[in-house]
Amino acid sequence: MIPDDRKPGRRVRRALSADEHALWSRVTQSIAPLRKAPLLRDPEPEEPQPERAKPPVPSSSSPAPVPRAAPPPRAPALAPFDRRLKQRLARGREALDGTIDLHGLTQAQAHVALVRFLRAARAGDARMVLVITGKGARGEDFAAGRGVLRRQVPLWLNSNELRDYVIGFDAAHAAHGGDGALYVRVRRRRE
Repeated sequence: MIPDDRKPGRRVRRALSADEHALWSRVTQSIAPLRKAPLLRDPEPEEPQPERAKPPVPSSSSPAPVPRAAPPPRAPALAPFDRRLKQRLARGREALDGTIDLHGLTQAQAHVALVRFLRAARAGDARMVLVITGKGARGEDFAAGRGVLRRQVPLWLNSNELRDYVIGFDAAHAAHGGDGALYVRVRRRRE
């Protein structure tokens, strides 16, 4: 039985016998510390250090320090497309307010055309537009750098430059071009 003053599950320490105590003393005398403890010294009196020159007090004729400008406001995060919106677009229940085809354009030309198109779409109160990038070449040509616009346009849409025009984007349905096109939600103008 467990005595009333002990809690169950707790071990009671037993005292060392005389032989165990002698053995423990010999063991502790035979060991050396891994590192020497730092010697305690009497603190040495500190040498007086030369006084540092105090910064000059600005006179009333000097200009006041210019406060730093606040950082520009962060661009709003892109909103993901929900499944129902993509279904409505694919079935034709949600209208596309504009389409741009970037086939055959260089990166520079495509970037300028995309920015111009999104500005015009926003000015015209468009809500949803289709950006056709093309799928790029297949096979060996794809590995050689084809399909550049397919890779670049999502990066451009996600950039801070276009964040004021774009709420979000997602791959288009097969009926609208599949992997070679993007649905883009256009942000409304702030009044």
